Amino acid sequence: MNHAENAVSKAALSRMPAYLRFLKGEEGKGVQYVSSAAVAAALGVSAVGVRKDLALVSSLPGKPRFGFEVHRLIEDIEKFLGYHRWTNAVIIGAGGLGRAILAYEGFENYGIHVIAAFDASPAKVGAVGGKPVYPMDRLPDIIVRNGVKVAILTVPRAAAQAACDEIVNAGITAILNFAPVYLHVPEGVSVRYEDLAVSLAALCGESTGNQ
Repeated sequence: MNHAENAVSKAALSRMPAYLRFLKGEEGKGVQYVSSAAVAAALGVSAVGVRKDLALVSSLPGKPRFGFEVHRLIEDIEKFLGYHRWTNAVIIGAGGLGRAILAYEGFENYGIHVIAAFDASPAKVGAVGGKPVYPMDRLPDIIVRNGVKVAILTVPRAAAQAACDEIVNAGITAILNFAPVYLHVPEGVSVRYEDLAVSLAALCGESTGNQ
């Protein structure tokens, strides 16, 4: 961490990716300068809070009547968050969910390159959105060559543990698991579980409770 990170609260740190998404969206529209008021209105926070947050990670002052220079501010936030140090990730399982994640572009906002997917079915080998889908036997080579440490697991429940063992043996140390099953991993390997059915059920429960 740099000295600025030490001065940033967890609340401010949690807002930085939202600032980054907004700024990249504005940059994509061709916007060169943005005011703290515009950022605040878009994200539902106070303009004073925006200025304080951005001052913690950027020495770039806002220009009167113009605001902050979008491109430079994006660079400063990305550097602060470490997004200049890209992380390569792969997807295991090129079914519907895996292919959708492979085509999703939002990971770039967080410094993550999802470089490829892998699947045991020859019928799924090919490309999705310009990104390759490899057979599973290519996994060790691709992981080593690209320094991949993160895998997104989107295989069916019955195949999850075997796929997990295979990617751990290939050198993966962090797994985002969408399969509805608990995975057994060795010490030093981190697993985060994402269950879409549970999330949807919770949302439906909240919706029913608000009626």
